[in-house]
Amino acid sequence: MVVFTNQKALEEKEPAAGFKARFIHTDNMTLAYWDIRAGAVLPAHAHDHEQVINMVAGTFSLTVAGETRVLEQGDIVVIPSNIPHSGQAVSACRIMDVFFPVRKDYQ
Repeated sequence: MVVFTNQKALEEKEPAAGFKARFIHTDNMTLAYWDIRAGAVLPAHAHDHEQVINMVAGTFSLTVAGETRVLEQGDIVVIPSNIPHSGQAVSACRIMDVFFPVRKDYQ
């Protein structure tokens, strides 16, 4: 099925404090469009999903498997399944994540 939509048409959710997102799900993946408040903390976690982080705007400090990097606009990070990661928004951020397979917990 072909879907045409706009991010503004997607319901906004706040799965974690300071992390607001709009999600779209296909048969095989989830795309998340995040607006993150400066200072918001992403607790350490891991999941079965592969994740690709695309930094759209802002600065985000990300720790993956014990290695910390500061991400800025244009940076991309590929996180394999079940790898622990955490982070904190240094400034207000816009991030687009792609998850495979679908994140049922975000539906």
